[in-house]
Amino acid sequence: MINFTKMQGLGNDFIVIDNIEGNVCLSTEEIRQLSDRRFGIGFDQLLMVESASTKDVDFRYVIFNADGSEVSQCGNGARCFALYLQKKE
Repeated sequence: MINFTKMQGLGNDFIVIDNIEGNVCLSTEEIRQLSDRRFGIGFDQLLMVESASTKDVDFRYVIFNADGSEVSQCGNGARCFALYLQKKE
């Protein structure tokens, strides 16, 4: 089972997965299946929180489109992610 938070921002919907522990590893096909609105969770993008690769930051997040491709940024996703972090504290 994968724990997630579903959020929306200006009509775009996202799921956020806290993967700080590194226990979640999703393939492109698994992301596609999860994004399916009839048979999965349904989302525009997945925001995966991961441990930082350097000591001067606490974490990083990786963004995946519904087709499983990784992207570098998303404005509405960043807004949702900021709210996610604020509520998590």
